[in-house]
Amino acid sequence: MLSEYLPIAVLATLAVLFGVASLGVSALLRPNRPTRAKLAPYECGIEPARLPAGERFPVKFYVVAMLFIIFDIETIFLFPWAVGFRQLGLFGLAEMAVFIALVFVAYVYVWKSGGLDWREPAPRRAAAAPPTALEPEAREVVRAG
Repeated sequence: MLSEYLPIAVLATLAVLFGVASLGVSALLRPNRPTRAKLAPYECGIEPARLPAGERFPVKFYVVAMLFIIFDIETIFLFPWAVGFRQLGLFGLAEMAVFIALVFVAYVYVWKSGGLDWREPAPRRAAAAPPTALEPEAREVVRAG
């Protein structure tokens, strides 16, 4: 029984040895010239900086990344379906058509709601108060110009 698992154990040992050897050789051969730019933290294209109090941190990149992961995971469900396509028949085809339609509707919704837009939204302007909401003295000032 142990002889059945011997190839797996040998392969796992070789994989670990290869990983350790690769890291060791690269540590010995690589140039070591640290600079200020190389030592600075860097996160996904956003330079870390302390924001002034009250200013919000833009999270658009992370939202797009999460959406990508969600749609990517949904796409992974296509592979088991493709493997068993012949056994599933017309029912499997109809179920996958419904699944793809739902994914497409979700994609269009995210697209139309601006979830994939990289630009910063325009600043909101305060809505002007309707003239009827003004008090009588203020209406006179508005008319006088």
